[in-house]
Amino acid sequence: MADDACDIDYRNIKYGKVIPSENYSDQPYLVRTDDGAWLCILTTGTGREGIKGQHVISFRSTDQGKTWSVPVDVEPADGPEASYAVLLKVPYGRIYAFYNHNTDDIRQIKADNPPFEDGYCRRVDSQGYFVFKFSDDHGRHWSEKRYPIPAREMAMDRENPYRGKIKFFWNVGKAFTHAGAGYVPLHKVGGIGHGFFTKNEGVLLKSQNILIERDPEKIEWETLPDGEIGIRAPEGGGSIAGEHSFSVLSDGSFYCVFRTIDGHPAFTYSRDGGHTWDKTQYKRYADGRLMKHPRAANFAWKCANGKYLYWFHNHGGTWYHDRNPVWLCGGIEIDSPNGKSIQWSQPEIVLYDDDPSIRISYPDFIEEDGSYFLTETQKDIARVHEIDPELIEGLWSQFENATVATNGLILNISQMELSDRVEMPALPFFVGSDPKRADSGTKNLCAGFTLDLWVNFGSLESGQILLDNRTDDSHGFCLRTTTRQRIEIVLNDGRTENRWDCDPGMLELNRLHHIVVTVDGGPKIISFIVDGKLCDGGRFRQFGWGRFSPHLRDVNGDKFLRTGCAFDGTIMRLRIYNRNLSTSEAIGNFKAGI
Repeated sequence: MADDACDIDYRNIKYGKVIPSENYSDQPYLVRTDDGAWLCILTTGTGREGIKGQHVISFRSTDQGKTWSVPVDVEPADGPEASYAVLLKVPYGRIYAFYNHNTDDIRQIKADNPPFEDGYCRRVDSQGYFVFKFSDDHGRHWSEKRYPIPAREMAMDRENPYRGKIKFFWNVGKAFTHAGAGYVPLHKVGGIGHGFFTKNEGVLLKSQNILIERDPEKIEWETLPDGEIGIRAPEGGGSIAGEHSFSVLSDGSFYCVFRTIDGHPAFTYSRDGGHTWDKTQYKRYADGRLMKHPRAANFAWKCANGKYLYWFHNHGGTWYHDRNPVWLCGGIEIDSPNGKSIQWSQPEIVLYDDDPSIRISYPDFIEEDGSYFLTETQKDIARVHEIDPELIEGLWSQFENATVATNGLILNISQMELSDRVEMPALPFFVGSDPKRADSGTKNLCAGFTLDLWVNFGSLESGQILLDNRTDDSHGFCLRTTTRQRIEIVLNDGRTENRWDCDPGMLELNRLHHIVVTVDGGPKIISFIVDGKLCDGGRFRQFGWGRFSPHLRDVNGDKFLRTGCAFDGTIMRLRIYNRNLSTSEAIGNFKAGI
């Protein structure tokens, strides 16, 4: 995925291959057909999400998403709303599309917590019937008839204003097969109001015969879990448990991860094929720390090698905002008392947009010929992205790798070699002039740098300077302690100043710490990794990573770097890289030791 041009960063979604749509573009989900094509299904429309005319289309690609066939209507734009489709391919090649359909053409529904003037919501794409059509020619055509699935009524349905006579629901979860049966996720909704959905839960629709039965009228369905309650948020959490994503582990256990409004994603396991589920919990890294995630899709996928990838947004928001950048974790199976479970690595930025307000979501994942691909949408443009395999392999290697990264290492000094002043190597420029523009406007060079040091603090008094190359006009950078007993980096190009600090409680006196500061010029994000732990804000702040100005030019200040001149402590080793290290590389440096 590397490119000779230093200003290309393929994590930027603008470099993805566009998936065509009418305007609104949601849930670009893929399946590989038996004739070798990629079949993509998409919810689209000429207006915004939820507007009349929203419908489901599909198209095929035979070149890994570079080009697409003419779209085919699964449902027409002039019919009732058809939305939020997922695909399932069965062993003999038939492909099923499952989606919401407003068959009765209802134009308004009662709201139980109305921000609406008259108590009715006119968005009607998340009620009606959950239906399917099928294709026997690899997605070139779809059955004329649609078939409703009789999802069992549960307590969540009876809680809505129609007491279940009209059901509210939607789906973004990928269908899957296991032990001769097909499974399709469904997200039941108990009410419409503030935030659109006011309460929801997850269920699975299981068909024991869909993989072999060719008569759609004879396909049988069962709603799981058993009983009246679906998969809900952990006890004491909010009323939202949505967009459940399922994976099947090597021992047949089901893993489910889903979104909440509690600032954390949640998960659970089933050891009996979805009939019962463990008590739901908030998701954690392998080191026990809670993961953080807003009200957004967060999906887990099983890869061909038996390992896992997890898509989320790595901050503690409780609403729909801040879905940019996207982060990935890697997962590997481990033994637990009840069966296999997944332990999760710390995350890497995998995709971003230059505009922080752009919301990247509803992804899918596919592997082909040893390459990894993600789809995503920002609601009006959907794309396919090939992902750097080194980034993905690095996630899985975090549990074992203990080597020092050498690529881009421009300064490497031990305590014995360290003096008060060392010659400062040149750091990359973040932005430059764009030769393609007549006005020589700004061009993002997607460059970065990393500070990596082993340090022992004799004091955490504020204002101590560990590293400083600033000139008299403050051009350059410094690393210093703050009034909050943290360490911060200050970046200044003589025109603008930026700063970010590590999380509180990370630093202790008279203890050797490993501190990595990455300044990533692609998404313009500063991250701290302290003693092998990526700062995520913990319970103290929503974000552990911070943005710096896209207009910051460079931090090449003085030709000398002052080290520890006003510092009560000892720098035991200092490394500087002329690129941003990955989280995985920073953890490898920590595990390698001083």
